[in-house]
Amino acid sequence: MSRSFRRAGISFAAVAVLVAGAAACQGGDTKKAAGASDRAAGQSSPADARMALQAAYKKTAAAKSAKVTMKMSVPSIVGAGVGEMEMTGIQAWNPSAMDFTMTTPALKGMPDAPDKIRTVMLNNVMYMDMGAEAARDNGGKRWMKMDLGAFAKGAGGDGLAQQLTGGAQNQDPAQQLALLTDSPNVKHLGSEQIDGAPAEHYKGTLTLEEALATNKSLDGLSAQERQKFIDAMKGSGVKAYDTELWINASGYPVQMNVGIDSPQGKFTMSAHYSDYGAKNVVQAPAAAETYDFADSLKDLDKGGAA
Repeated sequence: MSRSFRRAGISFAAVAVLVAGAAACQGGDTKKAAGASDRAAGQSSPADARMALQAAYKKTAAAKSAKVTMKMSVPSIVGAGVGEMEMTGIQAWNPSAMDFTMTTPALKGMPDAPDKIRTVMLNNVMYMDMGAEAARDNGGKRWMKMDLGAFAKGAGGDGLAQQLTGGAQNQDPAQQLALLTDSPNVKHLGSEQIDGAPAEHYKGTLTLEEALATNKSLDGLSAQERQKFIDAMKGSGVKAYDTELWINASGYPVQMNVGIDSPQGKFTMSAHYSDYGAKNVVQAPAAAETYDFADSLKDLDKGGAA
């Protein structure tokens, strides 16, 4: 595999770490949402808006899976300027799993790179199909494996490991709904057309302090680890999390937009959901077809490209 393509593969993996870390800050208190009574969407007061979101949370959490098309814009802080990305596939929660195909303009400028990269995430392990070129350079193995927990422990200890793995588990529409119900200024903006059908539009913002206060995934950390994580997040320059979503007549979110401002640029994610309750068929590739992300790092380090 060419050095530039190997470096690109590592950068795509770094994007996954970035996304998981962002999601770790968004783990809302789902118990509060789960205990609410059902109300129809379309109410105008903040209290009624929260009730509608809580009702949608209950339905979404029970569905456990959906088809998703997700678009991301990532700041150029991961090394290779991946930038815009689009992912299409299936997402499951409870338990957490994803199987999607990723496309990005960054692939077009890389010799021997595949047009698309299929990515599977299961049990906090990510697998990326790096194509035929990778297989030729890795004894027939084309899937790059990245254990988020092991990677984070090596980079920052058990505290970071818990945040990344917890963040990967929180990347689902139910968790995002639970988060939005914690916003003190959640608003119902009216009805709009999504996929040719009416959907109720909601918007809310959480400051960094509010997001950290409602983040239950921090509860398992020691006082020292918790403070270290909070200090790191404050030092990153992140100020707030903006979320917009549209809930259809069946009570499910069909569109969700998340924006996070930082000194490096704005991270945005736009997800379109359909087919709630779709069968979860996510499977990891065979061990004989995978090679380890950590080994790719070592190869670059030997070549002076750490």
